[in-house]
Amino acid sequence: MSGEHPATAPSRPTIGRPSRKVVLVSVAGAVGGFLFGFDTAVINGAVDPIKDAFALDTVGLGVVVAITLFGAAAGSLLAGWMADRLGRTRVMGVASVIFAAAAAGCALSSGFWDLAAWRLLTGVAVGYATVLGPLYISEIAPASVRGRLSSLQQMAIVLGIFAALLSDSLIAAVLGGADAGTFLGLPAWRWMFLAGLVPAVVYGVLSLRIPESPRHLAARGRREEACRVLAELHAISREQAERDVDRMDSAVPGEHRPRFRDLLSRRTGLLPVVWVGVGIAALQALVGIDVIFYYSNSLWKSVGFDESASFGLSVLSSLINVLATVAAIALIDRVGRRRLLLTGSAGMAAGLVLVSVGFSQAAVAGDELTLPGAWGPLTLVGANLFVVFFAISWGPVVWVLLGEMFPTSVRGVALALAASVNWIAGVGLNLSFPTMRQISLPGSYAVYAVMAVLSWLLVRFGVRETTNRELEDMTDRLTPRAPQV
Repeated sequence: MSGEHPATAPSRPTIGRPSRKVVLVSVAGAVGGFLFGFDTAVINGAVDPIKDAFALDTVGLGVVVAITLFGAAAGSLLAGWMADRLGRTRVMGVASVIFAAAAAGCALSSGFWDLAAWRLLTGVAVGYATVLGPLYISEIAPASVRGRLSSLQQMAIVLGIFAALLSDSLIAAVLGGADAGTFLGLPAWRWMFLAGLVPAVVYGVLSLRIPESPRHLAARGRREEACRVLAELHAISREQAERDVDRMDSAVPGEHRPRFRDLLSRRTGLLPVVWVGVGIAALQALVGIDVIFYYSNSLWKSVGFDESASFGLSVLSSLINVLATVAAIALIDRVGRRRLLLTGSAGMAAGLVLVSVGFSQAAVAGDELTLPGAWGPLTLVGANLFVVFFAISWGPVVWVLLGEMFPTSVRGVALALAASVNWIAGVGLNLSFPTMRQISLPGSYAVYAVMAVLSWLLVRFGVRETTNRELEDMTDRLTPRAPQV
């Protein structure tokens, strides 16, 4: 499936460079990604005060932290269906309201149950953002720079995580501690959640000001509006916009309303391209990136680094993630999606094997592990090698690819299903790692290395290149080998 089908050669992109307006609109569409990162990370600074304030045991605290993942899986499924019926920008507005309500609800919660409920709702909004950003940006961006603009979603997520950690730190510092009650009678940890109201309101305002996706407008029969929006976004003539809308119309028969059953195939269960998308989404989580970021402090301490060094190494990994994401944005439209993913898979596998071998050399003394000689630095190199190759490839590129690889007639619901599977795989990874770690820490990383190898095989044999192809050229992917007749 990796080659181009002779009957469906890529069309030449009609736009060489993006207009200023399409760049600004893409940035606005990526604000949901910022909220995604902010709202998933903001609880980090509030964990200990919440535990004390509500007298939670480890199970209760784990539920409050992890329940967001389940909400995100549900929100991802719902987002695609709603976006196809209400429009991309309207559902962004809905997501902004949910983000704002959840931020206020978490901040003002009075006990475990309502906090858990608001955290679940936070996850629903995060699930919306997971789908809406890649879907919207892929549909408004010119094919020649679609990868770069779609990668803004991943950059926004990374910046949202950084902003949440910085916000938590500043609030705690100004108010004298995370559990201090020195401002309007509310302790600092509640203000950490309330800080999420600011980006939520910004997202809501932007959703009212940015144009609807021209592809959604064309699919709903609103041709005149689609032509006007396309001409303004891409700075092209009305005649060119009409020709482009004609191609959009030909890709979706009538006012087709996608449903999840459109993804089904009697012969293969799901359409082959949907299986590929679901596999890519699952493997992005199963290669183990969350383990590096969520468990890195305890991992480095367990193998001999002191607390200060462990925090420093975690910050280093986060910084490397940001810098590599910048590199990915610069490369994605020049190198291509498949080549970046294949290179990333190979690099991730090499890094994970090095980490696995390094941990297998650890000396055990009671409950303490130490890495002798050069194995400590080598294991650190392996972990950061993995982060670099993930951040330059599977981090941003997967969401770009999922936003453009599906046929127009099912893009919204197919992306929603893939995003939901990604969150479910993430839940499985986070729940399984503590047990796997107890059984065998080197074995855990060996399993993730196998997943990286599987990711290479899936891309090599299942993914077609989408770089510089218009979204309407993906229609042939409804069948595995031949276009429908």
